[in-house]
Amino acid sequence: MSQDNKKPWGGRFQGKTHHFIESFTASVDFDSRLGEVDAICSQAHAKTLLDAEIITEIEHQQLVNGLDTIIEEIREHKFNWRTDLEDVHMNIESRLVELIGEPALKLHTARSRNDQVTSTFKVFLMRSAAELTNSLRNLQEHILDKASKHVETIMPGMTHLQVAQPIVFGHHLMAWFEMFDRDLSRLEDWHKRTNSSPMGVAALAGTSFPLNRDLFKETLGFDEVTRNSVDSVSDRDYAIEFVSVLSLLIVHLSRVCEEIVLWASPAFDLIDLPDELCTGSSIMPQKKNPDVAELIRGKSGRVIGSLMSLLVTLKGQPLAYNRDNQEDKEAVFDAFDTTFSSVCAMSVLIEGMEPKESRMYALGGTGYPTATDMADWLVRQGTPFRSAHAIVGRAVALAEEKGVPLEALSLDELKQLSDQFEDSVFACLTLEGSVKSRITVGGTAPDLVRQAIVEAREKLAKAES
Repeated sequence: MSQDNKKPWGGRFQGKTHHFIESFTASVDFDSRLGEVDAICSQAHAKTLLDAEIITEIEHQQLVNGLDTIIEEIREHKFNWRTDLEDVHMNIESRLVELIGEPALKLHTARSRNDQVTSTFKVFLMRSAAELTNSLRNLQEHILDKASKHVETIMPGMTHLQVAQPIVFGHHLMAWFEMFDRDLSRLEDWHKRTNSSPMGVAALAGTSFPLNRDLFKETLGFDEVTRNSVDSVSDRDYAIEFVSVLSLLIVHLSRVCEEIVLWASPAFDLIDLPDELCTGSSIMPQKKNPDVAELIRGKSGRVIGSLMSLLVTLKGQPLAYNRDNQEDKEAVFDAFDTTFSSVCAMSVLIEGMEPKESRMYALGGTGYPTATDMADWLVRQGTPFRSAHAIVGRAVALAEEKGVPLEALSLDELKQLSDQFEDSVFACLTLEGSVKSRITVGGTAPDLVRQAIVEAREKLAKAES
């Protein structure tokens, strides 16, 4: 008789599994995280077994009650996870046998661990995505709150990390909002492709039992059932795509953090971060470091690394299921935990961050940021834009030579460059005049920014209702 007869596959084997290999192949240390969802999926499977008259009403109720007990034990951290039972599924099945006896041995009828694990994993990830969605919306609320206070706070808009044109701080914050809004959209799209139930395809070929796959689908809220049994147990696209969405999200977080780090530095000095969100140096008493932003920026590498790991794990696998897929869980779990905590930390950062308005205004006026406004003024007088561009370029060179801002040049000096210039040009050279003139949809004009915030709040409210 097999010495491994307590294992689900033990009947075929005569020798006992090598103690190191048993430990090496076990996954319960990390996939136990799926325990509660796995038990819920097992309750749904028991319902399909009852519907197919494979188990009786009494056995079904025993299974449901036993799994309820297991769910409670898992939630209260009282469940005894055993490495010798390999994975989350066999741990739960073993405990169920202890609780209710023989009916537990019928639960695995018409299913394999192959369709079981992918069903469980999908449900788990969709729940995780819902948590992340709520956290992202909370982050967006913090952005809107901050932006609404600064629709007229002028700051330097930059390209190539150099002052380009003046914008308002609220407008820049709304750029962050838009990035995270696309992340939310990608989560929604991912959900559409993930929300199909694999349960009932068994190992890879389907099952000979007359299961109603729609019943499992409806019980757990899937939109549809998968259409091909081989693909159903082979597919890990949903895991890879989920981490792909997380990777782009944390890249967005990293870009925001890079700006926060720069803005908080003495060289820029555009924002202030409260002491509780910074740390000091063990040797330099004066230091106030934006470590939270730096950590989020650094953690992006872990999530991107998880994506690369998943892609490489899948790329060499033939259909259908292979044990390689055991390696998907840790990468996905770590990517989700890292991204989720980073989103939460970003909400705290944005709530605590305060702009230094006078410094923003001063830096916003450096580097001749209203040069484009002068060129646009010339165009309105009938000068072709390329000609206007060259004229203003010479005006900037003259201002640089004199060491004065563009608006400090006299009208006589400007007329030497073009006889189109009149006194009215100076009105467009102020920072206030520049931002107010940017009136196309999506521009930085304060009235447009106010409207963008209103529309964003309405969109969030609708999504949350």
